[in-house]
Order: sequence, then C-alpha cells, then structure tokens
Amino acid sequence: MSGLDQRLGMRQLAILTCTALFVMAEVMYTSSAGGEDTTVAFAVVSEAPRDRMRVPAKVAIEGSVTDMKLVASEEILSNLTWKKLELCHALKLEGHKTPEGFRVHTVRAIDGAMLPMVLQGFAGDCLLKKALEVAPFVD
Repeated sequence: MSGLDQRLGMRQLAILTCTALFVMAEVMYTSSAGGEDTTVAFAVVSEAPRDRMRVPAKVAIEGSVTDMKLVASEEILSNLTWKKLELCHALKLEGHKTPEGFRVHTVRAIDGAMLPMVLQGFAGDCLLKKALEVAPFVD
C-alpha cells in the first residue's frame, strides 16, 4: 500500500509543479504583453518623406482618419519598405499612438485596394495627382 501512496504523492507533486509553471508563464506573458497595446492601422503617405524618422501620412485607426506623423523605431529604419517610402504609398502598420504621432513597430506595403474604404478615396486622389504632376515630364 505504501508504494501506491508514494506514486499518488509523486503524481500530485508533478501536477502541482506543472500548474505552478503554467501560472508563472501566463503571468510573465501577460505582464510583457500588457506594457503596450499594439494597434493595427492603415496609412497613405501624404507628402514626400524628407525625414525618414517622421513621415507625414493619413492614418486610419478603427475607421477614423487623421493626419499624423509615422514615427519610426530603430528596427523600422532598416526595413526595406520604410527605406523606399514615397508619396501615395499604402501601408499596413502595427504600433501605438503617441503624442508625436503613430509609433511604428511593423510595416508592410500593401495594394491600395487593401486599404479600408475611408482611405481608398484619398489614395486614389493622391495617385491621380501624382500622375498628373509626373506625366508632363515624360516624353
């Protein structure tokens, strides 16, 4: 009988240890994720970027559009998409809103058709304006 009691004790100890490890892992994940809420935003570059650290854009967050600066973090500055930014580029961003603008953590260039409807009109107008400005110089 003592062998059975010993196996049950070991099983209970193993379950208790695993439960404690899962709880600690969950607490660590929650504390690291809770520091900053990541927001998904869509943007269209509204002016030719002069300073890669702060790019002016029309930004749509949860259906509302505002003029903001896209503030690049250090890892974004080396991103090829960010290095090639031009007027009218459509972007999908992850980051968070700050008093300076929208701090970008990840960036991806997208087709204008993938933008939310609130930005598609601006993107289309931007591309038409860009084409009309560039077209007279092409021969």
